Amino acid sequence: MVTLTEENYIKAIYHLGKQGENNVSTNAIAKEMETKASSVSDMVKKLSEKGYADYKKYQGVTLTKEGKLIAVNIVRKHRLWEVFLSEKLNFSWDEIHDVAEQLEHIKSEKLIKQLDAFLDYPSHDPHGDPIPDENGRIQSIDKILLSQAQVNNVCICVGVKDSSSEFLKYLDKHGIALGTELKVTNKEPFDNSITITINHSEFIISNIIANNLFVKLA
Repeated sequence: MVTLTEENYIKAIYHLGKQGENNVSTNAIAKEMETKASSVSDMVKKLSEKGYADYKKYQGVTLTKEGKLIAVNIVRKHRLWEVFLSEKLNFSWDEIHDVAEQLEHIKSEKLIKQLDAFLDYPSHDPHGDPIPDENGRIQSIDKILLSQAQVNNVCICVGVKDSSSEFLKYLDKHGIALGTELKVTNKEPFDNSITITINHSEFIISNIIANNLFVKLA
């Protein structure tokens, strides 16, 4: 049986690995988990002993096949619960992450299968992230960061890189949601800020915002 704490570490290693770190450092895990590096070292040794991770001192950590399956299952549960909270309980998209963090540790496979069916097998969560199916397959989507779009590109918002409450509230304030169509009308070379148009309203967003908003070209 995988403990709640072990699941959190496995998920953290998985997400850090998806960000491009082939061998995830204990310092990166410590930062992600907001804990001490010594605590991380103890945990990754335990995960390695259980066959969930490969850990080599000074070289970092990678998940084994079994570890990846556990991670993908946690991600699947988290994102299904986010859909449920958003669609059925009317939670806003800046509220659902913290609640789903708690619900993702429920062990019942039957519950998750029935939840998936109840929601009519959604492919993406309210933040635009793909939901793994029960076999662990993840549907990919062609997307770029808004910062990579060119002037005169018409784009559709398909996801967020930053799912923090503060960022999502900022998007709500400016009428940006999944499915929102926008046009890039100017890019400022000095600070990489971008001028966009939504429903005939034009405003400037910072490079930080543009680097956290996923779009696809319309």
